[in-house]
Amino acid sequence: MLQQEIQEFLSYLESVKQYSTHTTNGYRRDLTKLSEYLLNEDIQDWKSVNEHEVRTFVNSERRRGLSPRSIQRLLSTTRSFFEYLLIEGVIKLSPAKSINSPKSAQLLPKAMDADLVQRLLNFKPEGMIEVRDKAIAELLYSSGLRLSEVCSLNTEDLELKERVCRVTGKGNKTRIVPVGTKAIQAIRDWLIYRRELKDSKNSVSEAMFLNNKGSRISARSIQLRLEKLCAKRGLPGINPHMLRHSFASHVLESSGDLRAVQEMLGHADIGTTQIYTKLDFQHLSKVYDNAHPRAKKGIKNDN
Repeated sequence: MLQQEIQEFLSYLESVKQYSTHTTNGYRRDLTKLSEYLLNEDIQDWKSVNEHEVRTFVNSERRRGLSPRSIQRLLSTTRSFFEYLLIEGVIKLSPAKSINSPKSAQLLPKAMDADLVQRLLNFKPEGMIEVRDKAIAELLYSSGLRLSEVCSLNTEDLELKERVCRVTGKGNKTRIVPVGTKAIQAIRDWLIYRRELKDSKNSVSEAMFLNNKGSRISARSIQLRLEKLCAKRGLPGINPHMLRHSFASHVLESSGDLRAVQEMLGHADIGTTQIYTKLDFQHLSKVYDNAHPRAKKGIKNDN
C-alpha cells in the first residue's frame, strides 16, 4: 500500500514536473527509507502517519549520522510527498508541515585557482578516450555546465561556429551559454574520433559524448575518468562540480556581473549564485591579508 502511492508520486515528478531521472531517484531513496521505517513500526497506510512518527523517523536518521544538509533534503522530500497526498485526497493533513529543518553551516563551493585549472587542462591527450575526456573537462570549465547537462548533450546542441551551446538544465529549462576557444578546439578533436566510433559501433545515439561502446556516457564514467586524469598528472582529486564552481568564481572575479553568472549557471534564484560572491570575498581577504601593511599578522600594537 505504501509503495503504490510512492510510485504514483515519482511518476508525477517525471511526467508532470519533468524532473530528471537523477532527481527522481533521490526522491525514491528518501521515500524508501521513510516507508521501510513505517513498516517496521507496523504502519501500513499513509492515513495513519502522524507528526510524531515523522519526527521520530527524522531523529532516527539523525542518530544514524545523517548530516544537517541531508536531513534538510530528507524533510523536503517528505513534505513534498505529503503535499502531493493531500492534493490527491489520500490524507487530510500533512504530518510533516510543522517540522522545521535543522540549520546547517553554509558550505562554500570548492573552486580551483587558475594555475590548477591550467595544470589539469594543458596536456596532449593520448588516444580517443583522453581526447574525449579533455573535451568534457574543457567544456565543464569553459561553460560551467552541470555534470548531468554534459551527459545529456546532443551533437545538435553545439554551434561550433557561433561558439555557443544550448543546454537543458533543471526543470527542463533551456539556456544558451558561450563556449571558449580552447573548449571548441577540444570538441572538434573529439568529433573526429566520435564519427569513427559511431560508424564502427553502428551507434544511433545522437549523444555528444559516447563511451567506448558507442552509447551515451554516464555521469559516473565522467567522474571516474576525471579522477584518472588527475592521478595521471599528479593532481589532487578534482570532481566535475569543482570545474563548474571554478568557472563561476573566475568569471565573477573578473567581471563582477552576478546576473550574467546566474544566467550562465542556470540558477533560478540569484541567491544561489550569490554564494560565489562570498567565495570571491574569501579570495580578496587573502590578498588583503598578504598585501596590506596594516593587515599582516605579527604587527606590534602601538598602544
